[in-house]
Amino acid sequence: GHGIDSDVLHPKLIDSLSHSNIELVACGENHTCAVTLSGDLYTWGDGDFGLLGHGNEVSHWVPKRVNGPLEGIHVSYISCGPWHTAVVTSAGQLFTFGDGTFGVLGHGDRKSVSKPREVESLKGLRTVRAACGVWHTAAVVEVMVGSSSSSNCSSGKLFTWGDGDKGRLGHGDKESKLVPTCVAALVEPNFCQVACGHSLTVALTTSGHVYTMGSPVYGQLGHHQADGKLPRRVEGKLAKSFVEEIACGAYHVAVLTSRTEVYTWGKGANGRLGHGDTDDRNSPTLVEALKDKQVKSIACGTNFTAAICLHKWVSGVDQSMCSGCRLPFNFKRKRHNCYNCGLVFCHSCSSKKSLRASMAPNPNKPYRVCDNCFSKLKKAIETDASSQSSMSRRGSTHQASTDITDKDTKSETRSRPQLARFSSMESFKHVENRSSKQKKKLEFNSSRVSPIPNGTSQWGALNISKSFNPVFGSSKKFFSASVPGSRIVSRATSPISRRPSPPRSTTPTPTLGGLTSPKIVLDDAKRTNDGLSQEVIKLRAQVENLTRKAQLQEIELERSGKQLKEAIAIAGEETAKCKAAKEVIKSLTAQLKEMAERLPVGASRNIKSPTSFSLASNLTAGDIPNGCIDRIHSQLTFQDVESNVSNSQLLSNGSSNASNRNAVQNRQGFPEPTPRNGARTKEGDSRNENEWVEQDEPGVYITLTSLPGGVKDLKRVRFSRKRFSEKQAEQWWAENRARVYEQYNVRMGDKSSVGSVSEDLPH
Repeated sequence: GHGIDSDVLHPKLIDSLSHSNIELVACGENHTCAVTLSGDLYTWGDGDFGLLGHGNEVSHWVPKRVNGPLEGIHVSYISCGPWHTAVVTSAGQLFTFGDGTFGVLGHGDRKSVSKPREVESLKGLRTVRAACGVWHTAAVVEVMVGSSSSSNCSSGKLFTWGDGDKGRLGHGDKESKLVPTCVAALVEPNFCQVACGHSLTVALTTSGHVYTMGSPVYGQLGHHQADGKLPRRVEGKLAKSFVEEIACGAYHVAVLTSRTEVYTWGKGANGRLGHGDTDDRNSPTLVEALKDKQVKSIACGTNFTAAICLHKWVSGVDQSMCSGCRLPFNFKRKRHNCYNCGLVFCHSCSSKKSLRASMAPNPNKPYRVCDNCFSKLKKAIETDASSQSSMSRRGSTHQASTDITDKDTKSETRSRPQLARFSSMESFKHVENRSSKQKKKLEFNSSRVSPIPNGTSQWGALNISKSFNPVFGSSKKFFSASVPGSRIVSRATSPISRRPSPPRSTTPTPTLGGLTSPKIVLDDAKRTNDGLSQEVIKLRAQVENLTRKAQLQEIELERSGKQLKEAIAIAGEETAKCKAAKEVIKSLTAQLKEMAERLPVGASRNIKSPTSFSLASNLTAGDIPNGCIDRIHSQLTFQDVESNVSNSQLLSNGSSNASNRNAVQNRQGFPEPTPRNGARTKEGDSRNENEWVEQDEPGVYITLTSLPGGVKDLKRVRFSRKRFSEKQAEQWWAENRARVYEQYNVRMGDKSSVGSVSEDLPH
């Protein structure tokens, strides 16, 4: 865009756009697009296949405004592919132009278009964003969700079209799409951004989630096992992060989170991922070099990545001490940044303030700077003031020698003599009723394809009145003198080569001194415009942020509503189950009561006969001397006893199953367990029929036997382990055995035996 066919190694201001407030810029492989704050689109570069949108294939070396269908339409977003361009207007219209191979333009055919043409299938819908790949295109389109009777709610859906090879369109096949087609697999999410690589499509939702589709080569999909046939969400380290911006190169992806962290993945050649190596990454990886920076925006080229930070890069070594006095910082010596050089200083070394600091948010307000920068800025301000006074005198003299015939131009030159004469082409087009000679001159300067910048669009340009006077007579000589031989044929199709150049104006050519006179006025106007544009950008960012937060809150509200409905449904199911369980419990309780009424008296105590401490009975209070009690207690052992008596047997014979859990004593006095198969002898059956259990007190169970003649016999005393230990059981028996014999009318005999002590169930 500088009007020359040579490389530029450092950023250089495009003079023809220096007086316009540029809002957006996009680059293709061989062309560039820029959008002003007023919504005008400028293109320059290679014009093959109508890539620039001017209705022809003429290349332009300086920016030229795109008219035609975009005349009077405000452009809000622009995207460039290698061979085609997509334009989104503020009204939500989508225009495409360029090479139409594979149906990449979305017009239903494969024809190339040299002028912006609206995509017919998306008419009536609002397009928010668009992205151009090599041979495919993607767009985020707002679609109305819900019935017409309800409140209108729009949701951003992803549409793709063009070459479907390697699944880059996300439709699950490799078929080409000639018109925009909604990605069916991504109907639920609400999208806000989209980016395209060579064989890759990346989309961002309003909830901060990233989806990828396309070729899995180099790990550019961000998944370990992704095949790319269908869209898939990128998780890993991004699972708990809110992504605010996405960018896509040829085979790599970069994202910016709400915590100003930058993650990259994909192909690592040329160090494009920023991790200090050239290794490929198949999952999002944090760029450590930008971890402590306030990253504002990111962008990707074919094989490189760029990030814009809010503050100037300063080495971490310089943060420990003052850059002026070299004293270390502490609690009393606070660090301050210079708004001109970005280094850190103490308060004494940066106590002065100055205008026009390079890093100041507003150059017209004073900001803290170091002493060296203060001196430099002060000299610069004084120099500008002195030059302004001399230039104003020189400009007034030059103004008197300049004759402008148009009345409107004269009135404009009275109010702003220097600015009106040397303003850009944009300000010229708004002036009406100009002379025919000036119209022809302006048309020639704005439409010609020349590597030499025109004089009206560059301040301080070289004087071409002498060096190019003979050339203007013939456009053929002009191109042969200015363009390399290899470009003469391609430039021959320009309309300029088919018509003679207009005659030279008799108006004196302005000198360098006259050109520099309005510099200060233009600088002030530019600063004002920049400040206003920055405020507009900030307000737009705030609006977008608030909109996104509102959408997130709506999503959370919907999610909470769904969870509430699910909880209510689960509660209803649990209530029904609880009612059914209560009915079952009532029926079982009634059955148990009925069975309990059928049992004989005392049988219920025998049902739960647990393993317990047991002492052999058949002992009389007078037959056992006190000295024998210790010998009897020493023979107590522990044993677990099982019960094998079923409820049916219990109900049929009405007897207790406690005897089946009793231990059988061997010759040495130790208990033997009852066989597990539940086999019982006839003698045991007859014996168990005459036994029952009495509970003397909580935790004490006495087994009694009925003998012929109505006499009772004490067979066993059992103690619960939860209430008695061995010593407590022995003590209780010593204190209460006489009472037990007397209370239960137990037969007094000489025979004594020691039963087993076993574990009791809780009572």
